[in-house]
Amino acid sequence: MTDGTVIEILPKILGGDITEGDTKRIFLEMLKTLKDVTFKNFNVSQLHVDRLSLLEIFIKMFLDEVAILTKQGIKAAYTPVEVNERFYKGKLLASQNIKYNLVNKERFFVCYDDFNINRPENRLIKSTLRFLRNTTSDGRNRQNAVRLLNYFDSVEYSKSYDSDFSKCFVDRGMNHYNKVLSWCRVFLQGNSFTAFAGSEVSLALLFPMEKVFESFVAAKFCKHIGSGVILRTQDARYSLFDSPARAFSLRPDIVLEFDRRTVVLDTKWKLLSDNARNSGISQSDMYQMYAYGKKYEADSIVLLYPYSDGVSKNDIRFASDDNVKVNVAFIDLRNADSSISKLLEEVY
Repeated sequence: MTDGTVIEILPKILGGDITEGDTKRIFLEMLKTLKDVTFKNFNVSQLHVDRLSLLEIFIKMFLDEVAILTKQGIKAAYTPVEVNERFYKGKLLASQNIKYNLVNKERFFVCYDDFNINRPENRLIKSTLRFLRNTTSDGRNRQNAVRLLNYFDSVEYSKSYDSDFSKCFVDRGMNHYNKVLSWCRVFLQGNSFTAFAGSEVSLALLFPMEKVFESFVAAKFCKHIGSGVILRTQDARYSLFDSPARAFSLRPDIVLEFDRRTVVLDTKWKLLSDNARNSGISQSDMYQMYAYGKKYEADSIVLLYPYSDGVSKNDIRFASDDNVKVNVAFIDLRNADSSISKLLEEVY
């Protein structure tokens, strides 16, 4: 908030005596599975999750990447310079020279290429460092941001983020810029997740948990499936209707094919409860599962929910008289590998 207050809303992970630090560790491990974001490679144990809020952890990740970049080398490039000099260099700009030097004959308004580090990529990094220096409430993060800004002393701040991002050119010699620029997009443009700005909230980073859960479960399945099993994620082979043209596409999260059998699995980020009608499973979700069962001629449909201690039954099953079977299973996020292995044993 504008007064420095940080509001942190963590995903509700139930079961046992789970602490805030454990919740953040699990959440960060889930984020690592998201595609096209900067969370791929980091060691959660080194991020001080018990001391820092999630925002401060993300700031620390960015600062660590910039520190690595400075050790590998800040890249320079030729940039055009238009300036009124005391010496002649490059190309004389006649109209500007007449405008500014009609009286000052000792000066030359010239244009030339200068080899320096004031390139778009470095301007964006410097702007992000300034933004985070003013945003962070953690002393170490602020100290590191100030220290890293010194490496970009001869670089200007970006005047237009969109313009500079469009000019970024990361070639083979600048691969070490990839992660840092991805973080710059996160903080300056809100990429990879939702960002808000307004008179009350100065910065908000929100994650679509249904997508995070879906990505996390798919990554765990990829890790545990055996040989001879075809795994498809976000499968788009079928639509609800095929004539006169394909309409209302079906896109289950995971499809397993093995031994002429088909199992369709779909994730739902929702906590079920014994106190809710049908344990909280929505009717629209079951319509969706029924459509999967028919179109894929699936041997089984599995609805995957995060574990909830509000559900006492471990075997929630539904079956129709036209051979559509839907099973409900739970993923214990404290030990997802064990949950996936157990589920695969039942599916096989």
